[in-house]
Amino acid sequence: MSQKLKSKSKGSRRKFLRNASLAAAGYFIVPRHVLGKGFVAPSDKLNIAGIGAGGKGESDLTSFAKSPNVNIVALVDVDDRQAVKSKQNFPKAKYYKDFREMLAKEKNNIDACSISTPDHTHAVATLAAMQLGKHVYTQKPLTHDIYEARILAQAAKKYKVVTQMGNQGGSGDGVRRMKEIYDAGLIGDIVEAQAWTNRPIWPQGIAKPTGNFPIPAELDWNLWLGTAPQENFNPAYLPFNWRGWWNYGTGALGDMACHIMDPIYRILPIDYPSSAECSIANQYAAGMNQPANYIDSCPVASIIHLEYPRKDKKGTLKVSWYDGGLLPKRPDELLPEEEFGNWDGGVLFIGTKGKLLADCYGAKPRLLPLSKNDSAKAVKETIKRVPDENHYLQWVNACMLGYGKGETSSNFEYAGPFTESILMGNLAIRSALYQDPSVSGWGKNSFTGRKKLLWDAKNMKITNFEPANQFVKRQYRDGWSLSL
Repeated sequence: MSQKLKSKSKGSRRKFLRNASLAAAGYFIVPRHVLGKGFVAPSDKLNIAGIGAGGKGESDLTSFAKSPNVNIVALVDVDDRQAVKSKQNFPKAKYYKDFREMLAKEKNNIDACSISTPDHTHAVATLAAMQLGKHVYTQKPLTHDIYEARILAQAAKKYKVVTQMGNQGGSGDGVRRMKEIYDAGLIGDIVEAQAWTNRPIWPQGIAKPTGNFPIPAELDWNLWLGTAPQENFNPAYLPFNWRGWWNYGTGALGDMACHIMDPIYRILPIDYPSSAECSIANQYAAGMNQPANYIDSCPVASIIHLEYPRKDKKGTLKVSWYDGGLLPKRPDELLPEEEFGNWDGGVLFIGTKGKLLADCYGAKPRLLPLSKNDSAKAVKETIKRVPDENHYLQWVNACMLGYGKGETSSNFEYAGPFTESILMGNLAIRSALYQDPSVSGWGKNSFTGRKKLLWDAKNMKITNFEPANQFVKRQYRDGWSLSL
């Protein structure tokens, strides 16, 4: 086949995937009635590469593969040990350790990428795929830093690809039902929202690990570090506990807020907060009677308060976050034996006429007191539901239709500002942990926790405490960059 015909063939397939879904297309390269009921022609498939093949990446790929319209054609993981199950599940998929190599070699064979790496690599892997015109599904939180979230939201518009952040509750019936109840006026105008989680369930608020350890043969430690500063390998970070370290993870807030706060951000007229403040709890240093603010590790527990100017110009909304076992005050309308959220957490809307409570993912929305829920039954269903609440299949179908033709619950135009909003809480935490080099002694990193940070969202800048701005945008290690 000539090079011209090869190029034409590849272009035709991409055009098909861009302009038609299996459900809506008027034709198929091989008619279904010839192949048999339920059979999907290979040319109709969405070819997905998994960047991060272990842990959550493994379960994401398994979820995508449940669709008959999906081929998993490539796998990427810096640690062979983590990729074992995915390689077994998808034996025909080509395997790589470096996502950049995979994208270079497979760019004509893949249509989309699922990104499920540690948080610090989300943005660079996602943008690299988008710049090649690949649709992307990126696990929550969308990014590690506020700046990265802003870049990916802009990239979604520039490169015109289908995007989805992996906060599965965003496709759930619960958050849609919460909005219907709110729109029906049953709790009046919301003046405050509270959210909480039991996380962290990994080590946080501890000193940086030390010691000399050999790098496992299966692990490319340099690639695992990616954008993060150079440091020696330590098994304390892998495969899961990286979440509690600022260089790699985003702590309890980054792990769970995209699930739990989604109803707040999806329902209320807000985008960027105007201020953030926090209080934190860290472990006590050995042999000392004062808390040690370990600056490398996320805190044991935190409370964060965000203020949002309403987009409808009707004042401000207060949003509070609690983690590490801390909880807001139990509503008076809730009986002693009634559950306040669930094990993973919950969200509470406080309105001028009543309160609305839901579990993690916006599940089981209910009015308080629970005796009022008979009135909610009369509220009509007005918002379109996602079939089977399937966040994964929704993205697959949107990819098959093409940019601007399908719908995703957490596209980056939504998920980018949402993630920025969440990461403002971490900006407050890290500012509270900031060690002022001009002050000595135990007090040097305690006073900053009493500051209320004022945020200029347009310019992505804290206006009243300059040291906080170093946490808006990380300095990547040499060899890594993020540019549109």
